[in-house]
Amino acid sequence: MRTFKLTVAYDGTTYAGWQRQPGAGTVQGCLESALEEIEGRAVTAYGAGRTDAGVHALGQVASMTLNHPISVFALTRSLNAKLPRDIRVRSVEEVACRFHARYDARRKTYRYRIDQATVADPMELRFAWHIAASLNVDAMRQAAAHLVGCHDFAAFQTVAAQSTTESTVRTIFSVTIERKPAAILEMEVCGDGFLRHMVRTIVGTLSEVGLGREAPAGLVAVLRSRHRDQAGPTAPARGLFLVSVDYS
Repeated sequence: MRTFKLTVAYDGTTYAGWQRQPGAGTVQGCLESALEEIEGRAVTAYGAGRTDAGVHALGQVASMTLNHPISVFALTRSLNAKLPRDIRVRSVEEVACRFHARYDARRKTYRYRIDQATVADPMELRFAWHIAASLNVDAMRQAAAHLVGCHDFAAFQTVAAQSTTESTVRTIFSVTIERKPAAILEMEVCGDGFLRHMVRTIVGTLSEVGLGREAPAGLVAVLRSRHRDQAGPTAPARGLFLVSVDYS
C-alpha cells in the first residue's frame, strides 16, 4: 500500500462541506468517487479540516492509501480529469505510510474576505461578505490581539457543538487584518486547530468592533464568559477559505 498526500482547492459554494454525507454533494464524496474509479475499490480520503457548507479552500490537505502503481504525475492528471471543475488537485506527493492529513496537522491558516465597497461587487458575491459600512481596522487589530495565545474559545463555537467537543482550548498563533485593492478587507487566522464556526465567529465579533458596537477590550470578557451569546454573529460561510495546513 502507498500513502499519498493531496493538496486540494475548491469553490465550496455548491457543496454541503468537505465531509461525506448521505444524499448530499460534498468535496470528500467527489474526491473518493474519483479515487475509486482509479483504484477499483472504495477509498477513504481523510481531510485535514472539515470545512462547512459554502466554505472554500486553497490548500485543503487529504491523505489516502492506494494499491495502484500509478505515478504521482498521472494521479494528479487523472483526478483532475474526473473531478468537477470547481474542485482541483493542486499537487500530489507520495509520503510515509504513517502520515495522516488530520492527526499530523500542526497549524492551519484560514482567510476571511469582506467586501467594503458601497455597492457590492457581483464578482465577489460567492467569495466575500459584503459590509457597506466603514470598519475601523485599527480597533479590530487591537481586539484581535486579545485572541492570540492559548485560550478557552468556548464562546466562539457553535451551540450545537457544545455537547460533543471534549476540549475548547485552542492556540491562536496570529491574527492579521489587511486592506486589499478593490475595497477588500482580509483577515487571516493561524492556529493549532479550530472549533466548529470558530473562525467565522471571530470574524463576526471583530466586525462588531470595527462597526463601533463593541470595544476592543471587550474581547477579554467574551473569552472569559465561555458563552456563545457573548460573542458576535457568525459571519457567512462564503467569505471563508482554508488557505494552508502545516505539518512541521
